This record gives sequence, structure tokens and C-alpha cells, in this order.
Amino acid sequence: MRATTLLLHLLGLKTLRVLSFEVGDFGLVVDVAPRTRRPYCSGCGRPVRRLYDRRVRTWRHLDFAGMAVHLRYGLRRVECKRCGIVSELVPWAEHNSGFTRAFEEAVAWMAQRMDQSSVCALMGIAWRTVGRIAARVVERLGPTDRLDGLTHIGIDELSYRRHHKYLTVVTDHLRGRVVWVAEGRSADTLGKFFDALGDERAAKLKVVTLDMCEAYIGALQKRAPQAKLVFDRFHVQRLAHDALDAVRRAQVRERKGTPEGKAIKKTRFVLQKRPWRLNLDEEERLSAVQRTNQALYRAYLLKESLATVFDEPVVEIARERLRQWMAWATRSRLAPFRKVARTLRRHLDGVLGYVATGLSNARAEGLNGKIRTITRRAYGFHDASSLIGFIFLCCSGLTLQPPQERLRLARP
Repeated sequence: MRATTLLLHLLGLKTLRVLSFEVGDFGLVVDVAPRTRRPYCSGCGRPVRRLYDRRVRTWRHLDFAGMAVHLRYGLRRVECKRCGIVSELVPWAEHNSGFTRAFEEAVAWMAQRMDQSSVCALMGIAWRTVGRIAARVVERLGPTDRLDGLTHIGIDELSYRRHHKYLTVVTDHLRGRVVWVAEGRSADTLGKFFDALGDERAAKLKVVTLDMCEAYIGALQKRAPQAKLVFDRFHVQRLAHDALDAVRRAQVRERKGTPEGKAIKKTRFVLQKRPWRLNLDEEERLSAVQRTNQALYRAYLLKESLATVFDEPVVEIARERLRQWMAWATRSRLAPFRKVARTLRRHLDGVLGYVATGLSNARAEGLNGKIRTITRRAYGFHDASSLIGFIFLCCSGLTLQPPQERLRLARP
């Protein structure tokens, strides 16, 4: 077997010819050329006849035998009737990249599973280069239109930096992937999503899960009024948990230094837990609260009663039980729970949407947890665009093959 043929097998690229090679201080340099003799325009992909000039370029390829590998080719500039004077299209790399596609996909596969610093050390590239490569791979291999076929979506915000830096993340419930991300968490931010979606596809939305963010609610009612709003069960129950904690703090302040105040000390987490998860010591603390502080125990019962409403299988029964709960909360003489009752009354249909559809924002929250892991793994991001690129790389359903598997399938 000739050395050039051996190199062709080692490179794992079917779309080129190996002309020669040399070993230098920077590793192995392989002179290559496309298999097709007619050049193609890198802008529109059409074949062209007129050549303008030629200049030598190199592309970084996957290393082997401990050596860095570079492909070298005299890249021709062509004169295209549609695009003007542009570089020719080479089959092993994107026209705006100094790396081969195999190298970029290997970097992207590692970036899905490793922190950027480790990828940089392993592949010998700069930290910012990893983000640019990830964006190109997502654009090349990701779905051409992530917003196509949306009917059930979840909307949630994510804090990615201090000083109130947020992203709005839209998730497809049916496919379980992130389909749209933008910086900010306002009605204008969500309006950009509907601008990208278009009125025709927005009219096909059936269910939207979200928390009780007034900005999101207003944008949805304006741009997709037919969609059923479903408020996340966790966020609804969290209102009662927060109200219970507000009552507890008020009771601690009022009864400070008294035997009743001593009885409710260290009961915060006892009151927040479900009854069947209490151990013997916690049950004794809850009994002490029941004996010594009726207001706090009433708040505890309100919190537990609201949780059981969402376990009802029939919407009308849940609606009646929720109305009874709101009436009880209004008569409870507990200001935090009266506020919760007003909030639930204002968003009654959206609160009961969980019972009707069984959907919550759990999938969106799960993907947000994965995004937070990506952020921690990278030790933060300087700007939102870099994080958005990694979100689509790791959370949009893009499946990449490990480098050795890709090379095995690509070898001629």
C-alpha cells in the first residue's frame, strides 16, 4: 500500500485525494485536493468556470500518532455570476472555518460532555474557539427549523449571571427539547419568539405551560389567544408554601420570648414537609404547633389542602374544591393566604389547566437544570450568545458520534 493511500485511510475523508505529505515542526502536513476538478462556489454551491486566483490554506484535522495533522490545499477563488468573487467550496470544511468538519464534530461531541477548559487542553485550541465551533456544528447538523410543528410548549426564565441577567427558554413538550432561547424575560422577549414563529404557526399552539409571570401571560394572550394556559403546579403550590413561611415568621416575631414562641422554633422545614414524610420527632413538633398556635396550624392545613386539590382527576370537582379553598383562605384572617386566594381567583382557569391536561413545567425545569449544569461546568459565560450556543448543542436533541466511530464509518 502506498503511503498516500494509507494516509487517505487514516484521515477518514472520502471526499479528497492525498497528493503528498511532510512531517515538520508543527506535526504532519498533508497536501490534498478535492476529487472533483471543477470548482464550486462556497456561497451558492453552483459549479463555476472562471478562476480568479489561488492561495495556499491549511485546515486543522484530527490528530493521530501524537501529531497534529493539517490539510494543505491551494484554495482557488472563483468568479460566480451570482455571488461575485468568492472562495471555492471544499468538501472537508466549511468555507469560513480553519478546521475540518471531522475536527469540529469531535470538539462538539466533547463539549457536550466536558468543560471547555478540558476540551481546549485535549484538542489544543483556544477557549473561545470551542464556542464558535459549537455554533457552527449546531447550524450545520441541527434541525433546519426548530419551530416547525409546535403544539405543546413550555416557557420559563433562567438566571445565568448575577445582576438579573435572564434567558427566556421555550421547550417543546412532545419532543422534549429546547426550541428557542433569547436574552431577557419580558413581554418583548417572548414577542420575538412569536415573530420567529409567525402568525400561522402561532395559531396552531394548543397548550402553553408557564409560571405566573404577568409579562408572559400578556404576550400569550395577545399573540396566541387560542392556546390553553397551564400554570405549573409547583409554582402554584409554592405560593402556599411561601404564605405559610410568612405566617410562621410573623408568629415568631409576635411570640418571641414566650413558651408559645419556643414551641414554634425550628419548625420551618417540619411545616413545609408532607405529613407522610415526617419522622417521630417532627410529628411531635407539629403536634406542639397544633396545641400552642392555632393560626400557624391553620396555615399548615391550608397549605396541605391546596396540594390535594391538584390530585383530583375531574376538572369540575377540582374547580369546586379550589373555590372552597379560596373561600376558606379568605376567611382565615391570615393576610398571606388571602393574597394567595386573590391570585388563584384571578388565574383560575390556568391553575386548573394542570388537572385538565396533566402537563406541568417539569420538562422545562429539568432542561433548565441541565443548562445550569452547563453554566457551572464552564464556570460561567461572558455573554448570553455563548451560552445559547451551548444550550442548542446540548439540549436541542442533537446527537453526535464519538470521533472514533465517525472515522470508522467515514473511511473509504
